[in-house]
Formats: sequence, C-alpha cells, structure tokens
Amino acid sequence: MKSKALSIMLLAGCLTLVSCGDKAKPAPDSGVTTNERKVETTAPTPSSSATTDAAKAPASERIDLVNKGKGPIKTLLLGDIDQAMAVKGQEVFKNMCTACHKTDKRFIGPAPKGILERRTPEWVMNMILNPENMLENDPLAQELLKEFNGAPMANQNLTEEEARAVLEYFRTL
Repeated sequence: MKSKALSIMLLAGCLTLVSCGDKAKPAPDSGVTTNERKVETTAPTPSSSATTDAAKAPASERIDLVNKGKGPIKTLLLGDIDQAMAVKGQEVFKNMCTACHKTDKRFIGPAPKGILERRTPEWVMNMILNPENMLENDPLAQELLKEFNGAPMANQNLTEEEARAVLEYFRTL
C-alpha cells in the first residue's frame, strides 16, 4: 500500500513539473510568444544594401556586396588566385600602404583582411585608384572617413596593374 501511495505521489509530482515546464512567455517588447517567434532569413535586396541593423554597424564592418564605387573600374571578374600577382601586390602594399593599414587589425585605416567578404572587388579597386573621387561621391567611403576620424585615404597614384596586384594580395589574407 505504501509503495502504491508513493508511486501516485511521484507521478503527481512529475505531472506538476511537466505542466509547469516550457510555457510560452512573451518576448521582451515584441508581443510575440517565444514559441511563435519567426526568424528573418532573407538577405537585403540589392537596392537596400543597409538594413536597419546593418545601418547601425560601423561602416568598416558593414557588408555591401552590391556597391561598385565611383571610378574607372566598372566590372572585375575574379578567377583563381594568381600567386605571382599576389606577391607583387604584397610588395606594393608593404611599400605604399602600411603607414596607414595593418593587414589584420584596425589602424589609421581599416584592415584589408576579409575586405572582399564585405566589399565588391570594383569598390576596392576604385578606392585604391582614386580615393578622392570615392570620398566625394560614394556614401560608404564617406562613412568610413567619419569612422576613421576624418583621416582620408591618401592617393598613392598606383597604376591599375599595381592596384589589381594589391587586390590579389588581399584575396590571400
């Protein structure tokens, strides 16, 4: 008899715990219960490169793979990495860019590591080739100028071939 009473009490306790378990609770400030919350998985459309959340991110971290910038480079298709070109680009970067850029960390200017995950190759090339035009006409370049304390990118007067080599080097970082 005692074991039957103990079993009933144990069963009642388990049922109480289960019934008090995962109740849907309202999410903070949303009016939607946690069991009903939907996750937004759509990417921003090309016409709106900055969503509300993305607009809050610093320009150096924001992803914009649509904007090609303002300048001579309109289209640039990338194939396999050209190691010889990347070596030339590394040398150009070392000689012309390291006063303001460190490859993997923020310095006077942004780090180029991962840049092609955030910008189009055309945008990068246009910024290297003619930063004055980009700063005057490209909203993202203008935001970067503000983010980096008004320090404009210096025009190093690189040729298109040198700029392309630097871009190839960035692909290897």
